[in-house]
Amino acid sequence: MASTRASRFRPLLVLALFLAAWWLAPVAVRRFSRTSFSLFEAPGWLAYSRVKDLQDYWSLRDHSQNDLIEAGRDATRQTNAAELQVQEEAALRDDNDRLAALLQMPPEPGFRYEFARVIRRDETAWWQEIVIRKGQNAGLAAGQGVVFAGGVVGRIARADEFTATVELASSPSFRVDANLGSDPNPVIFQGLATKPLEPPRGEVRNISQSFTLPDGAATMLVTSSLGGVFPSGLPLGEVNHLAPGDDGLFQTGSVNLDPRLADLHEVAVLVPDATALPGPPSAATPTPPPKP
Repeated sequence: MASTRASRFRPLLVLALFLAAWWLAPVAVRRFSRTSFSLFEAPGWLAYSRVKDLQDYWSLRDHSQNDLIEAGRDATRQTNAAELQVQEEAALRDDNDRLAALLQMPPEPGFRYEFARVIRRDETAWWQEIVIRKGQNAGLAAGQGVVFAGGVVGRIARADEFTATVELASSPSFRVDANLGSDPNPVIFQGLATKPLEPPRGEVRNISQSFTLPDGAATMLVTSSLGGVFPSGLPLGEVNHLAPGDDGLFQTGSVNLDPRLADLHEVAVLVPDATALPGPPSAATPTPPPKP
């Protein structure tokens, strides 16, 4: 009887010993083990992603000719609208450059866009991490910003040889400088932990007491170039309510992030490039935005 009871608790004892050994192990050993395990898993993720792309391709081949024609028309309309928006943004960027030159402001850092497919989402933290199909082989490194058509996705937390792990903007450890609408005063955005299947949210802090939201309308929270990770003006989310902060000196607000973060298939990584123009691609060098 005693041996039977001991055999029941043996797996728990082994697990406890393994966890204790893991926490007591040197940081270098844990880092090496994590990197080795990630490199071991990466080929399986890449193969699954390639097979899924092939399945999507053959499923599209099964569509009728009329469906393909209609999809082509929709794509043409979206392309024309995107070209007009790029031209408007180019004109606004030129105006911004002239004003920055008059004020003798330092130039914003330039970025090149490295597009990558999403191959995995962390099931244990549904809104917190995704894995993309590019890594150090494409010049990606930890700390680089990640965006999509709706704005900010997050930041690269770890870059391996062929994959990279992206910390989403809804992660509590994600923080970035931002601006509320056209207000020049900097504020701080931080992600908030959410339960599975809940919409992603964040929090904005250090808002001046003199700032007020327009009645009945939400204000867009956009990135600031102060942190050097993102260019200024990229959407982070919408703020529709402000409340006094705990310190009584500033206001805080809840940020509703883009719900498309739940179903990303392709993203763009902002790789620093001194030869690239700051901000989005200009009309002279058109680059299609990543699809959600």
